[in-house]
Amino acid sequence: MLTVTDLTYRIAGRTLFDGASASFPARAKVGFVGRNGTGKTTLFKLIQGDLSPESGDIRLPKGTRIGAVAQEAPASDATLTEWVLAADTERASLLAEAETATDPARIAEIHVRLSDIDAHSAEARAARILSGLGFSTAAQARPCHEFSGGWRMRVALAAVLFSAPDLLLLDEPTNYLDLEGTIWLESYLARYPHTVLLISHDRDLLNGAVDRILHLDQGKLTLYSGGYNSFARQRAEQAMLQEKRIAKQEAERKHLQAFVDRFRAKASKARQAQSRLKKLEKMETIAPVVDDQVLPIRLADPPGRLSPPIVTMEGVSVGYEPGKPILSGLTLRIDDDDRIALLGSNGNGKSTFAKLIARRLKAETGRIVAADKLTVAYFAQHQLDELVGSETPVDHVRRRLPGVPEAKVRARVANFGLAGSRMDTPADTLSGGERARLLLGLATFEGPHLLILDEPTNHLDIDSRQALMEAINDYAGAVLLISHDPYLIEACADRLWLVGNGTVAPFDGDLDDYRSMLLRTDADTTPRDGGDDRARGSAQDRRRAAAQARAELAPLKKKITAAERKLEAQQTRLATLDAALADPKLFSKDPGKGASLAKERADTAAEIAKLEEDWITLSAEYEEALSVD
Repeated sequence: MLTVTDLTYRIAGRTLFDGASASFPARAKVGFVGRNGTGKTTLFKLIQGDLSPESGDIRLPKGTRIGAVAQEAPASDATLTEWVLAADTERASLLAEAETATDPARIAEIHVRLSDIDAHSAEARAARILSGLGFSTAAQARPCHEFSGGWRMRVALAAVLFSAPDLLLLDEPTNYLDLEGTIWLESYLARYPHTVLLISHDRDLLNGAVDRILHLDQGKLTLYSGGYNSFARQRAEQAMLQEKRIAKQEAERKHLQAFVDRFRAKASKARQAQSRLKKLEKMETIAPVVDDQVLPIRLADPPGRLSPPIVTMEGVSVGYEPGKPILSGLTLRIDDDDRIALLGSNGNGKSTFAKLIARRLKAETGRIVAADKLTVAYFAQHQLDELVGSETPVDHVRRRLPGVPEAKVRARVANFGLAGSRMDTPADTLSGGERARLLLGLATFEGPHLLILDEPTNHLDIDSRQALMEAINDYAGAVLLISHDPYLIEACADRLWLVGNGTVAPFDGDLDDYRSMLLRTDADTTPRDGGDDRARGSAQDRRRAAAQARAELAPLKKKITAAERKLEAQQTRLATLDAALADPKLFSKDPGKGASLAKERADTAAEIAKLEEDWITLSAEYEEALSVD
């Protein structure tokens, strides 16, 4: 379907592609990964013909229709449904021609073609896509200009999905979706009948929607089979195998050099020594598999624990206009060690609730009681604009620490995950991920008791999201999380609250239950004719009992999932440490670093042993509970 051959492309003197090649079969679902700034979006532009390669070529079968979300839908008077339907230009053209055609043969051809492209079901298909992306039936009939830019981006995505191109190019589509839209999109792409090339940092999306991973690294493209977890495993195995090959080659090199040094001066061995010397010179150096290290994120812990609950609500309502509450009937509590994720479609009030907890909105009715000395930090992506663009991260922190030595200021910036030259780079030239790290560090600067995170993963690549996950799990305070990243929610949250129908209530179940609820088909809820009423009632009782059992075991299952996530993270860290310690020159070049890595390796191994023990205990408890049920 798509073939990239010996592609070379440079921008501003930097090589993005250096003789890169890859080939994708028809109907492949390919996740495109690589560090931010390596050239993933540039490849999309090259495929679409917006840029021309310096050398090499990109080939597609003749007549291939390429679809991509170039920009948001315009603020026009066209309804959402009309805008999406217009994306199928062939259908629109045929319908227009059918209105004016007079030749009976041509009229027949038009209607045959309309039947072939399933034009009669177009409005229903457009409605399903818009509904999946969060638009109600009423919203679909409203004009585009009534929606904000983020919602119009969803309309543009709906349009390109509806047009069903032969090659679908999606660049971070979940950045403007909520969790519900992300879950729907994953299911839709998994069933998409044509080729998909998807840039994403969402691990669950890359595991559930694609069957191949294309990795861009050091100007080269490598295609792996399977989803992201399979790719990560293959990559780690390659690194280990490469380290073994390097060690074997180094041993052979030392052996040959020792022979040359010993027998070069002896006439009887001179020829053999020269032969081995030539072999040494021809021996190609095996390059290790190198992954750029992502600096960890460290969140400042609160100065001390507060007695729970730290927040209680009784009959609270909140909104932006008097007498028009967005949320009401809120009777909830937050404890000092809670990890709560908010579920619910955008527009239902998740951010409103977060602002209420952050004291940026006042309750209209009801009672809110907060613990004495409670401090709350609030992080949202729109706050990126609050950074002073001309100031560096060091400047931002120095203002918070007047009179503190420069070394301590820089150490604090390093805790944000910004080191080296990046801490002296003006904020407006930092990448989106670097600015998010800076803003997160400033928001949690004083060590809050409660941290509210509203879509914290936007602009973060996969490794940085992993660093954020570890930072949240290490953080000693309470967390309220809004995110479209299921992986982050599953790894960090132990309680789920559903925001909908004008209120907020605990959700009985885990994220898998929520996903199933969202993707339930109409057939699941349609009563079936016939059958014995008593048998049907018995089946309903069994389902009800099973649902209750799952709800009761949900907290235990969440603990098991959290333990698995932590164990996976520590095992990945252990592999990284083992690779670093395998360097034979480490202790001679930097003994201090070597000793530090060795100690960290021992601590990590001990932590893995503890996590494995905890996981076994929790799993046994879960299995025992299931057997009792």
